[in-house]
Amino acid sequence: MARLATVDSEARPHLIPVCFVFDGTAFYTAVDAKPKRVEGKQLARVRNIQANRQVALLVDEYDEDWSRLWYILVRGTAGMLDNGGERQKALQLLKKKYPNYRLGLLPEDALVIRIQPEQMTWWGSF
Repeated sequence: MARLATVDSEARPHLIPVCFVFDGTAFYTAVDAKPKRVEGKQLARVRNIQANRQVALLVDEYDEDWSRLWYILVRGTAGMLDNGGERQKALQLLKKKYPNYRLGLLPEDALVIRIQPEQMTWWGSF
């Protein structure tokens, strides 16, 4: 799990947990089939990325043994992928990582967000 931070057109922050994959170049997350209050294109994260492509992604690990704590903070630009090969590759990677996605929670027409890292900061042992 990770947390995706976006800002709306009035610079108000929005933070949500997301499933993600990293292919060595970019991070990917998708709007999956878990229940939502609005259609995928109307979600705040999607509207916010359309208004302001700057995002942050925080991946972290908590443990009662604080010697095992770590985090990676990714700052970058995000965009929605079209129906090309990169989108298909991202869907395959997400399904490989998350069993529930293979069981139908990630439809082939899911919206996919690409996050291009511009700055990465980390701490701890991971």
